[in-house]
Parts: sequence; structure tokens; C-alpha cells
Amino acid sequence: MGTGLPLLYSFRRCPYAMRARLALAVSGTVCELREVVLRNKPAELQQASAKATVPVLLLPGGEVLEQSLDIMRWALGQHDPCDWLVPQAGSIDEMHALIAVCDNEFKHHLDRYKYPSRHGNADPLPHRTQAARWLTQLNQRLGEPAESNALLGRRPCLADMAIAPFLRQYAHTDQAWFDAQDWAALQSWLARFEVSPLFERIMKKYPPWQSGSTAVLFPAPA
Repeated sequence: MGTGLPLLYSFRRCPYAMRARLALAVSGTVCELREVVLRNKPAELQQASAKATVPVLLLPGGEVLEQSLDIMRWALGQHDPCDWLVPQAGSIDEMHALIAVCDNEFKHHLDRYKYPSRHGNADPLPHRTQAARWLTQLNQRLGEPAESNALLGRRPCLADMAIAPFLRQYAHTDQAWFDAQDWAALQSWLARFEVSPLFERIMKKYPPWQSGSTAVLFPAPA
């Protein structure tokens, strides 16, 4: 028997899937979670989406959302209690432009820095350097380290939550090197994200889903 809830295919460590879970959790949108092992994707995921990568959200009416930002916008369209869709400072266009840089130029260099063997054995260090140029700009945007600094004002918005999972991946590739950079504001911003109750909530571990498994509801009750 189905739950009648939205159904999310996810993978705990995937930054794109983190995005989706962040928005679903903050909006209070309960769904059925299916944790995927990427090297052994279930047939149900491949049937639901031709791209067969996470995240994928199946809505009760039959619509399939295959892109992480589409899932974030849909969830926040249901309920946006922290006003992520409207930045406190700057414009909505500026917010989306930041996300676009992350998803295109920054992600290009991040992949070749973190996974050089997947990209023709690329030399990772030039890509780390290229990506770092944008991070320097983000650090300047954030200003002096403070408990409430965000990318567009004094509270997080969609840009902060869409970008942070990828910054986390970059930082963890060589944590000692990242910590040694002159990015105090950026380091503080990322540290606040990583210790936040919301991040802890969306990073709870779940067993891999198999056909016939008992439904797992996400977010789990606080």
C-alpha cells in the first residue's frame, strides 16, 4: 500500500539530494524517503526517471520533479517559513545568479578537483585554484564573520542552502588546506551550516531502500 505522500529518491551524501532534503525539511513537507545505493540503483528509480540519478521526487498526482532546484522551489512553494525564496537583501535575480555560478563554473572545477580520475585524470590543483577565485568573492560578500551573516543579507535564503552542500564537498576534499585559507567569513558560514539542527536532521542515516521495504517518512519527527 502506498502512503499517498510525495516519494523522494535520495542519497545521503549527494549535494543535490541534500538540497532537496533541506527544502522538504524546512517546509515541513513530509514524504516517503527511498535511500538509494548509486552503484545498485533500484529499477523503480529508473522507471520513474530516465536520468536515474538522485534526487527524484514523485508527486501524488503523477508529476515527476527531477532537478534539485525544482524540488526546492516546489517544497518552499508549499510552505516557506524562513523566507528562503525572498532574500533579505539584494534581488531574487541576484540570488538565482549566485546559484547558477555554483551549478556551472564552480561545479565544473569542483568535480575535477575532487574526482580527477573521472575526468581524464585532470590535474586537480588548477581546478582547485579556479574554484577558489569564486570562493574569495563569496568570502568578501559575507563580510566580517558574524553569527547572522548570509550571502544576501543577515539571514539564509535559497542561495545559501543551495550552495552550502557543494562548498562542504569542496572543503572536505582537503580540509586542512581549506581551513588554512584566508576565508574567515566563508569558513564561519559553512561551519554554522554544518552544525545547524536542520543539517543534522537531513543527514540522518537510513538503510538502503529495497522493493517491499517498510515506508520511511522524511523528515523524521523532531
